[in-house]
Amino acid sequence: MSKTLLALLLVLGLVVLGVLTLGGTYNRMVGLDEQVGEAWSQVENVYQRRADLVPNLVATVQGAADFERDTFEAVTEARSRVGSINVEGAPSAAQLQQFQAGQEALSGALSRLLVVVENYPELTATQGFRDLQTQLEGTENRIAVERRRYNEVAREYNTARRRFPTLLVAGLLGFDEHPYFAAEAGAETAPEVDFSSSDG
Repeated sequence: MSKTLLALLLVLGLVVLGVLTLGGTYNRMVGLDEQVGEAWSQVENVYQRRADLVPNLVATVQGAADFERDTFEAVTEARSRVGSINVEGAPSAAQLQQFQAGQEALSGALSRLLVVVENYPELTATQGFRDLQTQLEGTENRIAVERRRYNEVAREYNTARRRFPTLLVAGLLGFDEHPYFAAEAGAETAPEVDFSSSDG
């Protein structure tokens, strides 16, 4: 066998090996990227469940506390803002930040609504309100679970993307880093508990 033919076979073998390696890397990254997209869809799903519960909760509370207009308007406005945030597929860092800010605003408005509810014991005694509150609490737990799951699959994807030799080609193949959910602002500060009463 001539040296030229041997060199040609060696080069051809290296090219085939390179193509197979690149194909395997690409396929693995596609699979991981799809997992991130699926996890994001589930995050959106549970947030949508919460958004669907909000009008029923507001209507139930509004019947008993009609003069608390500012609170109802804040909840309705926050829900509307959340509904206007559209993300196709897994979000970019800016889209996730916008999405999370909208969800935090809705969470804050719902918290204020539940404070209003505490002033109406007859409302908390109704079965309809208790059912809605239980569904909302369950949804908040689902949100936490799905956010954690999204972060887990985003971590797996980002880790694979940064490993050698994938890091050499991931950017060229269009696999950008996926952002993580972060804690809400102020979450590092424990809430104050005040057992004193204004009655004296």
